[in-house]
Amino acid sequence: MNAKTLLMLAALLTTPSVSCATGSVAEADRAPLMDPQRVVRRLADYPGGIQVVAFLGTECPLAKLYATRLNDLEQEFGKRGVVFVGVDANEQDSLADIARFARERELSYPLLKDPDGTIAAALGATRTPEVVVLDAERQVRYRGRIDDQYVVGVQRSAPNSEELRTALTQLLAGEQVTTTAAPAPGCLIGRREPVNESAPVTYHKQVSRLFQQRCIECHREGEIGPFVLDDYDEAAGWGPMIAEVVRDRRMPPWHANPEYGEFANSCRLSAEEIAIVTDWVADGCPAGNPADAPAPLAFTSGWQLPRTPDQIVPMRTKPFKVPAEAGPEGVPYKHFRVPSGFISDRWVTAAEVQPGARDVVHHIIVYIEPPGGKHRRDWVMLTAYVPGLRFEPLPPGAARLIPAGSQFVFEMHYTPVGAKREDLSRLGLLFVDEEQVTHEAITAEVGDTDFRIPPGAAAHEVLATSEPAKEPFELLSLSPHMHLRGKAFRYELVSPSGEREVLLDVPAYDFNWQTRYVLATPRTIPPGSKIHARALFDNSADNPANPDPTKTVTWGDQSWDEMMLGYFDLLRPRDANRSAGEKPVETGEDLGGG
Repeated sequence: MNAKTLLMLAALLTTPSVSCATGSVAEADRAPLMDPQRVVRRLADYPGGIQVVAFLGTECPLAKLYATRLNDLEQEFGKRGVVFVGVDANEQDSLADIARFARERELSYPLLKDPDGTIAAALGATRTPEVVVLDAERQVRYRGRIDDQYVVGVQRSAPNSEELRTALTQLLAGEQVTTTAAPAPGCLIGRREPVNESAPVTYHKQVSRLFQQRCIECHREGEIGPFVLDDYDEAAGWGPMIAEVVRDRRMPPWHANPEYGEFANSCRLSAEEIAIVTDWVADGCPAGNPADAPAPLAFTSGWQLPRTPDQIVPMRTKPFKVPAEAGPEGVPYKHFRVPSGFISDRWVTAAEVQPGARDVVHHIIVYIEPPGGKHRRDWVMLTAYVPGLRFEPLPPGAARLIPAGSQFVFEMHYTPVGAKREDLSRLGLLFVDEEQVTHEAITAEVGDTDFRIPPGAAAHEVLATSEPAKEPFELLSLSPHMHLRGKAFRYELVSPSGEREVLLDVPAYDFNWQTRYVLATPRTIPPGSKIHARALFDNSADNPANPDPTKTVTWGDQSWDEMMLGYFDLLRPRDANRSAGEKPVETGEDLGGG
């Protein structure tokens, strides 16, 4: 949605959103709320000249961020008589959930349960976080978002507009509120429609099976999904939100164009699967007969490796402290070097990096820095963690080489979640004897480091082509990498005769999902072939994730800089005479990764 559309939407919402009748506010004032100690409260129990009613949810990612932001606003405006009250109208959020949420974020204002959603309905709130500002006469003077720094999938370095702060400042000065409504972009409040008990689609019969196949890998206890989907009450409470993100294809996260290539890890939903979810929600999320439910899936907890790691390497000796909120440019990338201690070359048949605090670790890349490596271009990728990426073993006989005297470099990207965290991520390694290795696994890359993206450019193209392959290799996977201005990415195979074939097309690249696209069948690439990559960057004001559309953007590690890298995993026959770490496909550029 571009800036013009957002402005039009805000204008359309202005009058109807704020002309909430006094009777509706009166209904909200009378409705009971419950605090975590099960004491009945009402909005009138928190009197003040101006009252901010903030609708929050304990599992909504944006609500987690803004709950802390409201702390700061409460400290600033509370001194001037403004009262803040948090309200949780989600059916799926328990009082214990609310108490834990408030305690973890050290909320300075009360957070109360709206048991049947009466207050949310009376004040017209539909999402979390969303605020409603009432003046001394109990008239709605502003409703909508707190500011525009965070939207779904986007975290700006700083807000461009602070609607709540501006509205409060104007009210306290006795002025007219200039912006009376702004769309709230968060999670839908969990309120279900009446249940159609005769609906053909039920949770236990169809929906739970679909969730098992597509969602529960991440949406289960202890994983990165903000809520679980292997529990009916939890799933039903999130039903309307699930229908929205599935219908918009925001979830499950899969960005490959289905016209090109077949991938073993594709989680793209078919039209029929989308209909299962949307029909279920439209009928009020019926549970159905528990006897129809599938058997629960068994998941491996802890390390996903085939066995206990032969060696575990922490990223540092003590945890890194991740702040509740970041500064104007976020948490800068962190690089932690750890000596391997290897006095001889080692072959690794499996490597897994495990985040210590999953909710704040955006992604990790672990590199091998060989002895004598003085520049980033000398690093060789070993393994990575990104949300939703699962461990996949190498084919039998394949392994990665770690030269003697190497160091491990942990590249860490953190995203705060509104509460302080401590992270101590770890690398797990499985070794194999050299005699058992028939093929060397390598992550190569094609890319460009010398680009310059002009200010305001909406579709700036950057191209890169590898040198011809000197020997055949097996192509296993493709992993495009750009930052916040990344718009689209395409890989092509250029045959020795010059013919081109699209291997992967990502028309809507999303920095939040660093996806590794695993080929359904490994592809033999003949000698003389080249890998060509085409990237598009959106440096315009219409890109909501753009840190600064007035800036000329060049290569850099941080997310407000840019990268153009096309990683690809491959296998080549092991050659004992080859130099350790030598790459089979040269890009013609000095490349790093991040």
